[in-house]
Amino acid sequence: MTTKIWTEEYRPEKFSELIGQDEVVKRVQSLTNSLNIPHFLFAGPAGTGKSTLALITVKELYKENWKENYLELNASDERGINIVRDKVKNFARTKSLGNVPFKIIFLDEADALTPEAQQALRRTMENYSSTCRFILSCNYSSKVIDPIQSRCVIFRFKLLEKKDIEKIIYKIAKMENLTVSPESIEIVYEGSEGDCRKCINILQSTASISPSITPELVSTMISS
Repeated sequence: MTTKIWTEEYRPEKFSELIGQDEVVKRVQSLTNSLNIPHFLFAGPAGTGKSTLALITVKELYKENWKENYLELNASDERGINIVRDKVKNFARTKSLGNVPFKIIFLDEADALTPEAQQALRRTMENYSSTCRFILSCNYSSKVIDPIQSRCVIFRFKLLEKKDIEKIIYKIAKMENLTVSPESIEIVYEGSEGDCRKCINILQSTASISPSITPELVSTMISS
């Protein structure tokens, strides 16, 4: 059994591997293939693939140069206006490396930014649109100011359905040599509430006790 964190080990690497957001993925992939994406706003619950899709987009655009052209920030950690003024602006004003004429800044949990920081972000989006694109993610798009929303193409992510969670569990079970009963999948799904990250964490913590994933074992892990 792998000692790695499964949410990272089994994180999708390509558009075709992302489960549960078919329409969103199709549209984002089409825009990415054109090599000229607008600003994106990914809105929806945690564990539905927002940051994963942002990373896939970046890797598809820049290939081996992706790290030089990509800045990731978590707005809930760095809420103040200074983060927009300093880090974002310094990165946005420099030229990209390679064929794509812009860099990408991924701002996770953008709805946690203060209103002042959002106003500063709006001005940065305007001033550096020729050299930088933003991918913003949030749980609630209503907490993102209208001037930012109007500058983005908004994609709404949904909680995963049972069939999606089932696919993910069976894929990991095959790689990790686990036996999982249909009843166990039902309990993992209910415990995860459609959150892919939570589903994989439940599966890994249960598998650390036994490779045979029983309903009793899953229930114990969820309630502990």
